[in-house]
Amino acid sequence: MIINEINRTEAFRYLGIKGAPDNATVQLADECEKILLAEMAPKFCWTYAEISEYSNNSVKLSGYTLTLDGNDISAHLDGCIGVVLMCATLGNNIDKLLRQMQTQDMAKAVILDAMASAAIEQVCDEAEKEISARLENKHFTWRFSPGYGDFPIEVQKVFLTALNAQKVIGLCASQSGMLTPTKSVTAVIGVHEKSVQNKKHGCESCNMRDRCNYRKTGGTCQ
Repeated sequence: MIINEINRTEAFRYLGIKGAPDNATVQLADECEKILLAEMAPKFCWTYAEISEYSNNSVKLSGYTLTLDGNDISAHLDGCIGVVLMCATLGNNIDKLLRQMQTQDMAKAVILDAMASAAIEQVCDEAEKEISARLENKHFTWRFSPGYGDFPIEVQKVFLTALNAQKVIGLCASQSGMLTPTKSVTAVIGVHEKSVQNKKHGCESCNMRDRCNYRKTGGTCQ
C-alpha cells in the first residue's frame, strides 16, 4: 500500500489546532510529512468470519476461538451475518523515528506523532476500500476497535492471533492490550446482507470519553 500524502486536516485536529495553523506550524508539518512518508511501511491484513452465535453481550465466530464480548460490540453487530477482523500498522520504523525525534526536537516530535496518527487512519480507510471490493454486494458498519465502550482491550492478543498478524504484518500486543508498533489499529467491521444505518458512532462508545482532550474543547474525533 502506498500513501502519498498525509491528511493535514486530521493531523492538525489531533494537535488541537482550531482554524488555520500558523506558518511555522505549516513549515514543520511539511518537514514531518516528508520524513514520515519516507519511513513508514503501511501494511494491513484482514479476514472474514461468519457469526455463529449472537447474544446481547457476546458474539461468537464460526471457525475462531476469538469471542467478541461486551454489550457495545454486540449492539454494534446486531443484525450482522458476519464480521471483518482487520488490523493495520505503519511499521516499526515509525516508533523508532518518534523516539529519536523526542530527543532532538520536541516540536517536530509532537507534529510527527499527530501526522502518524492521521496516517494510520488513512491506511485503515484504504484497507476498507479493498475489503469492500472483495466482499461484493455486502454492507458494512464502521470500524469498532477493542477498547471502545465495554469491548475489552485485553482481547488484542487473541485478536491478532486470529489474523496471524505477527507473521503477516509484524503486529504484536502485550498482555494488557498495547499494540506494537504503536501506530497500529485493530478493528471489527460488521457485515450485513442489506443496507444498514450505522449507529452510535461517537463519544458514548469510546472508553476515552471521560478524559478526552477533544471533548474538553467542545470537539470530537469523528
